[in-house]
Amino acid sequence: MAEYKGIHGTKIQNYTSDPANPILGQVWYNETSQTMKVESVTTAGAWATGGSLNTGRLGIGGAGTQTAALAFGGNIPPRIAATESYDGTSWTEVNDLNTAKNSLGDAGTQTSALGFGGYNPGGFSTDTESWNGTSWTELNNLNTGRQWVAGVGADNTSALGFGGVNGGNKALTESWNGTSWTEVNDLNTARYALGGAGTQTLALAFGGGTPTVQSVTESWNGTCWTEVNDLGTARYYVAGCGTQTAALAFGGRDPGGNKALTESWNGTSWTEDSDLSTARYGLTGVGTQTLALAFGGSVAPGSQTEEWTGAGSPLTKTITSS
Repeated sequence: MAEYKGIHGTKIQNYTSDPANPILGQVWYNETSQTMKVESVTTAGAWATGGSLNTGRLGIGGAGTQTAALAFGGNIPPRIAATESYDGTSWTEVNDLNTAKNSLGDAGTQTSALGFGGYNPGGFSTDTESWNGTSWTELNNLNTGRQWVAGVGADNTSALGFGGVNGGNKALTESWNGTSWTEVNDLNTARYALGGAGTQTLALAFGGGTPTVQSVTESWNGTCWTEVNDLGTARYYVAGCGTQTAALAFGGRDPGGNKALTESWNGTSWTEDSDLSTARYGLTGVGTQTLALAFGGSVAPGSQTEEWTGAGSPLTKTITSS
């Protein structure tokens, strides 16, 4: 029988732990676990359990990536200001928001985030708070206070907030330049509790309530919104992440109850993918279409965290003998 070296021109290498950046097709032996492994790719998307939030809540804000995330605000009840940081394994409590609130808009990264709007003890909030990796600072307010507003953006200097509710459904879109908010062109369909993905200039809005549950998807080109193909399943209180052309929508609610549904957007249409482990609404999501993080939500204890690995993503597999 031919040996691995004879086929590939090199011997299988031994490691005490898995290599940090294996290449596709690489095979190695992990001496610690005494297993043979290979770097492959996923054939279908799947959710896996991550570390639980220290404080479970719904209507939570979030920013960052699957392995470097930030969670802030939310409702237990009562509304809270708690902020937690995720390192890919566990959540750590860090400095609180200045004002406790839930159902707020969000944008940015683990070290440069923005939280805006929502609902606080005084009512519909116009508050904007900026996170610098250590603490929150209050900045200029939204022009129109509202809760269940969607948000997207690269960091705490560049964001877009759209939709929401305040005495009625809102189509309002506001753009943030790091200093102040400017009203820009409205959504075509006023709604609240919608999902969002993308950046300040290239965004996607999907789902929501009017209060009738919606499947509407709209694409933002930096100037105006255009209706594109609908979600496969209408829902509100839906979470999302990714980009304008490669997004993920998951969770939410419709008249039938909580949803575990996950749908993937390819820039043209939505395709149903593997469900969340826990059906829930009022959760949030960060990351990309292929490496996402979902956390919080309506189902007790509200601390659930799930990690998404999409089809085609790198996957380290253990080789077992038959």
